[in-house]
Amino acid sequence: MNVLENLRKELKRNTNKEKAVNYRKYFKNSKDDLFLGISVPIIRKIAKEFYHLKKQDILVLMKSRVHDERSIANVILCNQFKKSDEERRAKIFNFYIKNRKYIRDWDSVDDSAPYIVGPYLIDRDKKLLYQLAESNRIWDRRIAIVSTLYFIRQGHLTDTLRLAKLLLDDQEDLIHKAVGWMLREVGKKDILLLKKFINKYHKKMPRTMLRYAIERFPSDERKSYLIKQRGKNHES
Repeated sequence: MNVLENLRKELKRNTNKEKAVNYRKYFKNSKDDLFLGISVPIIRKIAKEFYHLKKQDILVLMKSRVHDERSIANVILCNQFKKSDEERRAKIFNFYIKNRKYIRDWDSVDDSAPYIVGPYLIDRDKKLLYQLAESNRIWDRRIAIVSTLYFIRQGHLTDTLRLAKLLLDDQEDLIHKAVGWMLREVGKKDILLLKKFINKYHKKMPRTMLRYAIERFPSDERKSYLIKQRGKNHES
């Protein structure tokens, strides 16, 4: 039995049918997926045991219909990236971008983009993120904005705001949530900068995006923005 088969066997051994039914509720875009119902701590534990999994085997997992197999592929790839030198990080980044078409759910983006794309691009040209933000593929656009979580944590806020502006007219709720989330994170670093952005664009922002962005604002302030936005929508 090879390493990949051992990993899959370990995943199946930790199957939780009750959790699998519950997890599926959060992934409406994944109608054809199979869920094993493995918790995140267990996924991470197994990923550590299979840290040295080869790229061709990671790719097999990324292509899988089994949601949990795709999840562990991301965790292993992030673990390898974190512990690699610059040369190997570049290879992992390029592998990730080349095969991103196999990333097809929100948690796969959120569990990988801030830990591979963000760290790799922090001191490099960000052109790729703006290209992804213009993509027809929802997961490319989510990668673009969520990757900036790493930038935010390092105190670099400009790209998040620029990408958020580009995505204001996006039609997908999962993008509204991602942009609102990143804006909220910007506010943790610089509340005045966030308020400047909100004051300029709150009437144009999708309501979900606005709600996420102002979640940490005082109650009266949140209500004020939502009322003003509602009034603008009624006018139009």
